[in-house]
Amino acid sequence: MENALLVGLSRQVALQRELDVIANNMANIGTNGFKARNARFAEFIMPKAKAEAFKPADQALSYVVDKGTPLDLSQGTIEFTGNPLDVALKGDNFLAVQTPAGERYTRAGSLTVNRQGQLVTQTGQPVMGEGGPITFGPSEYDLRIAADGTVTSDQGTRGKLRQVRFADPATLVNDGANLFSSPTPAQPALPGARLETGAVERSNVKAVNELTRLMVVQRSYQDVAQMISRNDDLRSKAITRLADQQA
Repeated sequence: MENALLVGLSRQVALQRELDVIANNMANIGTNGFKARNARFAEFIMPKAKAEAFKPADQALSYVVDKGTPLDLSQGTIEFTGNPLDVALKGDNFLAVQTPAGERYTRAGSLTVNRQGQLVTQTGQPVMGEGGPITFGPSEYDLRIAADGTVTSDQGTRGKLRQVRFADPATLVNDGANLFSSPTPAQPALPGARLETGAVERSNVKAVNELTRLMVVQRSYQDVAQMISRNDDLRSKAITRLADQQA
């Protein structure tokens, strides 16, 4: 009976983890450039706790192991806005941005200019160009970003957006505000990397799929809870009968 409780608990922990992932995906359906995550699990066969001398032999115990939450880098829908400072990234590239904690990376390409004249994200992080942050003078106008990432104004070229990529995007870590950090150095985007200008990439979360997953996980969690409850009832009855026999 104890083994059944442990197996059930193992499953509930995994389901709770999957619920957290689904909830975060659904909360970011409307977040530009957001990349969904998927929960991954594997079976772990307990190598011990066997008593094969009995008839029949004990069955091997099967537990659930959390294998992480890999990032889904599939392209989100590109939505044209007509804003000359909006860019939608293609492929697996990211924009590099400057934060108090160091360099971070984002796919959110809805850009603007702050009071200091810096090109920034909607949450205020300066966007990095190939030569550092991109800034404009107070009287500059006609700000534009070309398909190759070149940023211009009426005064000429002001820099070029620094696009980066990663050898293993699965190692990227969510760092809040739609940003990612990486334990490995970023690599320059491949030559010829292009942007869709005047557009933004929407979240790649598929609402119908997430709702379906949510219902399946909730149903599975309820089934496991009922199994644990029935097992607890059986244990209580077994203890009661054992006590009656000893009396």
